Amino acid sequence: MLCVQTIAALDLPELAPYRTLRRPAEHAAQGIFVAEGDKVVRRLLESDFDVLSVLLPEHRLAEFEPLLQARREPEIPVFAVTKKSVLEELVGFEMFQGVLAVGRIPVVATLETVLAKPAGPRLFAAVDGVTSAENIGLLVRNCAAFGAQALIVGESSASPFLRRAVRNSMGAIFKLAIVELKAESGKPSTTLAGTLGDLRALGVRCFAAHPHTERKVLGQADFTGDCCIVFGSEGNGLSPEVLAACDEAVAVPMANGVDSLNVGAAAAVFLYEAGRQRQTV
Repeated sequence: MLCVQTIAALDLPELAPYRTLRRPAEHAAQGIFVAEGDKVVRRLLESDFDVLSVLLPEHRLAEFEPLLQARREPEIPVFAVTKKSVLEELVGFEMFQGVLAVGRIPVVATLETVLAKPAGPRLFAAVDGVTSAENIGLLVRNCAAFGAQALIVGESSASPFLRRAVRNSMGAIFKLAIVELKAESGKPSTTLAGTLGDLRALGVRCFAAHPHTERKVLGQADFTGDCCIVFGSEGNGLSPEVLAACDEAVAVPMANGVDSLNVGAAAAVFLYEAGRQRQTV
């Protein structure tokens, strides 16, 4: 059942999440995220995630009715905007033709729940110190594209549920298990270095994607068993603690004069090679 309300402005209390797009800390505190754009909102509506509301241009309501009617919730508030300029002002650029929706951040997976799922061989990715939401979104998308079963987000990295991360993932965030670590005093397993130690103790080999190594290049690494590939930021790479927690460092061979790749590009190269060795891509 649809609950459609036609509006000409964004002053309703229920629209607060849309008015605060640039205040992600408030969204995180409320356990919500904003999905932006046609494909991302469609994939959210097709997912098992809870959808709290949808905001779209009035003339596009008919396109989304089938997806909205098929949702399991008895009623999702849908706000149909009569003036396109209202949405353009909201997102910050002209000719915005898409839609937005608010979803609820699910209960974050734990290492235990991810490992409990039947899979073999396992392929995980992990990220250390990546603060760009756009790059986190690309990592999520690459993980989904190349068959990784989970992304472990270190305590020093941006949340994959930031609006720009969700947008750059193109909705892959709704299909991928996310283990988002929050450092807690006295609990080493809540840090990425501690989590990698736990994985190694369980027989999961941890590879550091590290450009400044002469020990091994990508084609020499064996990704056919249970493994986790760890990526760092383009500027600082992996922290010494995380690098030390890995079994070995592996580099992508590159032409002289080029010393690193964007983390999204590096992840695509590594995960493709893992899939190639496993004959899954």
